Amino acid sequence: MNNNSKALKSGIWYTLSSFLVKSIGFITTPIFARVMTKKEFGLYNNYTSWLAIITIFVTLNLESTLISARYDYEDEFDSYILSVLSLSVFSTCIWFAIFNIFGDFFVGYFNLDRIYINAILLYLLFLPAVNLFQARERYYFEYKKTVLSSMFISIGTALLSVILVCVLDDRLFGRVVGSIVPTVLLGVVLFVFFLIKGKKIKVAYWKYALPICIPFIPHLLSLNLLNSMDRVMITKWCSAEDNATYSLAYTCGSIVTLLLVSLNSAFAPWLGEKLKEELTDEILKVSRIYIYAFSFLAVGIMLVAPEVLYILGGKAYFDAKYVMTPIAMGCVCQFLYSMFVNVEQFKKKTVGMAIASIVAALVNYILNYIFIPRVGYLAAAYTTLVGYLCLLFIHMFLVYRLGYKDIYDYKLIFLVVIIGIITTALVSLLYYISIIRYIIIVVYATIFVVLIIKNKDKIISYIKKKT
Repeated sequence: MNNNSKALKSGIWYTLSSFLVKSIGFITTPIFARVMTKKEFGLYNNYTSWLAIITIFVTLNLESTLISARYDYEDEFDSYILSVLSLSVFSTCIWFAIFNIFGDFFVGYFNLDRIYINAILLYLLFLPAVNLFQARERYYFEYKKTVLSSMFISIGTALLSVILVCVLDDRLFGRVVGSIVPTVLLGVVLFVFFLIKGKKIKVAYWKYALPICIPFIPHLLSLNLLNSMDRVMITKWCSAEDNATYSLAYTCGSIVTLLLVSLNSAFAPWLGEKLKEELTDEILKVSRIYIYAFSFLAVGIMLVAPEVLYILGGKAYFDAKYVMTPIAMGCVCQFLYSMFVNVEQFKKKTVGMAIASIVAALVNYILNYIFIPRVGYLAAAYTTLVGYLCLLFIHMFLVYRLGYKDIYDYKLIFLVVIIGIITTALVSLLYYISIIRYIIIVVYATIFVVLIIKNKDKIISYIKKKT
């Protein structure tokens, strides 16, 4: 099998496993939302928000260096991986010392007990081994081990977390332990694997890796702050219960985000080929259809948000439906700016990406600081939407400056944003008038089915081409 066929097969399986992994987490959400109290559910989401932020500093995103190291150190690739894994261990030990020496400060600032801060560091000690292993297997187009390791962690985490939450009196502790143990167990095995395969640790590889991964820290941190800081600030200024309500709505929004990531994984390679061939007319034509389709699906999520939330969390979380519309619109903005980010990555213009992310995160933080204490958790959904709008407009400007003025329909994008904001407001009002919303859902579903039937030949043809 040639590399192209292996890459395609690996990509398909990896995408399918990602769907399955995400769906397992999604399926268990109703259990945790009902077994745990709102305070416990909110505190756990505060924990995961800080975990996402701390991960960037502790692990240094070292797996991102493998894309170039795979070729620069082709004959010593496993030695390189073992070396950067040792760098990650060294980094974790330093942060362990910092967090415990200044423990009282971080406990107050994070709003987390010391045991959960140390739980994060234990998790991050072993997570890089898993990430580096999965990245290694993908570069060799060996999808089976990647899928198996992902399934072990996702199924193991889901089962163990549910059992511990139901058995232990401290349900928050059980949820955290359940999320850590499978990764730690697999990490131990993979540490041994890399010690056997890599054999030598070379500090010289640290000098190669650090200049590559350190510039990504501001970019990744800003994006994580944009995605996570609202939940941290809600816990601090409102309550863990409010954070639970808000976080459940965000979990529902992850359906749209997963769709975005999956579609982009197919669109980005295609876009790269067309940019290389300078087929701007074809990009313009396809991107219009791409934008229409995603925006249409996002509206559908908005319409059925109350029912989805009721299934996931029950009546206790029903107020979160008002958070769903701005979150869904935020996902549309994420989708739109990712199209421009693809172009920037193609041109290797990553500095602008970091600047855009930092600006958006600052805007989001300032707006959260102003509005969350005054309005409550609902404000966070709209401030995050504003942050994503900033990202979109900055990336549009950057790509325009790169000379790509004709690959996307800028007027259409502005129109989608305007109509999307109006739709966000209208659908929120429809939550008060259920009968009209149900009629619109029926009309929407009818249009959706008609479009599928009308374009079934094109869809089948597209699928055959991809497979």
